Amino acid sequence: MTVLEIIAIIVAVVLSLAGAGTIYRIAKGPSLLDRVIAADVLLAIFGAALATEMAVNKHMDNLALLVVLTVIGFLGSVTVARFVGHKKEDA
Repeated sequence: MTVLEIIAIIVAVVLSLAGAGTIYRIAKGPSLLDRVIAADVLLAIFGAALATEMAVNKHMDNLALLVVLTVIGFLGSVTVARFVGHKKEDA
């Protein structure tokens, strides 16, 4: 087993635990903002997993998917932040 394979296993375990934590937060989040932030973090975890897979297998096939995931996460976060900002001004 090479050093790269050991690091890949460690990264997979850490990302899996982080994914489980964010899914728990999505399910049990006390507020809508907690759930939205957890969904954004889950997208970031998916992106990190894709980047790790590309680094381990030494290819760039998933780069477009990684960019799309990043843009969706950014647009989703900005949209929710603007929605919450307008809602607080109305109250």
